[in-house]
Amino acid sequence: MFQPNFKYTNKIVRLLARIQAAREVIINSPLIPAWEKQLQREALIKQTHHTTSIEGNPLTLEEVELIIEGKEVLAHEKDKKEVRNYVDVLKYIDSLPENGPITEEFLLEIHRLTAKSILPDDSAGNYRKVRVVVGDPKTGKVTYTPPGPAEVPALAKALVEWLNSEDALDLMPAVQAGVAHHELARIHPFVDGNGRTARALATLVLTKRGFDTKRFFALEEHYNKERTSYYSALSSADAGDRDLTEWLEYFLFGIAVEISRVEKTVLKLSSDRSIKDKFGQIGLSSRQIKAIEYLKENGKITSNEYQEICDVSQPTANRDIQDMLDKKLLKQNGKMGQQVIYVLNF
Repeated sequence: MFQPNFKYTNKIVRLLARIQAAREVIINSPLIPAWEKQLQREALIKQTHHTTSIEGNPLTLEEVELIIEGKEVLAHEKDKKEVRNYVDVLKYIDSLPENGPITEEFLLEIHRLTAKSILPDDSAGNYRKVRVVVGDPKTGKVTYTPPGPAEVPALAKALVEWLNSEDALDLMPAVQAGVAHHELARIHPFVDGNGRTARALATLVLTKRGFDTKRFFALEEHYNKERTSYYSALSSADAGDRDLTEWLEYFLFGIAVEISRVEKTVLKLSSDRSIKDKFGQIGLSSRQIKAIEYLKENGKITSNEYQEICDVSQPTANRDIQDMLDKKLLKQNGKMGQQVIYVLNF
């Protein structure tokens, strides 16, 4: 059976403590249900955007959001399929029971959904039967040669057996997820879509092991922003005794960054009762929350300022502002040149 090789460094211990502390805050926060639903929706959008972006999908976060909403965007059909497919992957993971073993069928179904209508039917959801290499797209050089196709079924089975073993279950879910992510990427069991499947497997482990129960954070966001570091950390255990320590330090740091960001948002939402007291339950996006914080400090905001603060296009800024006007959170208060000035209505 597969046995991961790693050491508990001081860094890993500190990161696990930080992750657990943030998780406790999130799980036990008195979040208003409408806000909770909004955070989950944003996590879905971010996960889908960042995991496909890592693999070269050019669609922006806003375009991914529009596709998820069922709207049309001008883009290549393959790029749109990758987005829709990954949403199906995340919905599939959510549909699985929390208790019980992780099976090979889960793994193969995740890949089938990832590659649906992109790879041929005999490749989607099936282990590869050919040799593959991993290369640097900039230089064209081969950076990693995965195991041969004859080895893949046994290696994948060994990983799944380990995930259900007492040795694995004795580890914290975040460590299990990190090990599973790396080992699947190392095996590279499919013709294409291995990175997305490995990250989805990590999400599956976190969900089924009862860690990411509210689905508020997208660990892929950190990896996409630090893409060079992500691939460097993944390759750190490719040779020799395959020591996963450096990779796990990186993986756990990514979870700590993302879960701490959500913790901060949750604390803001849970502590600011003025909105609830006046308006009841209102769903706000993280962009709108950021705009309200800006308004509390500066007293006013324009559409251009909203664009800059939230790093969005003008149509998105206008749509967000109109939503807050409709909810009576904002009101117009004159103009600054051609720009309408908005202020808080509470």
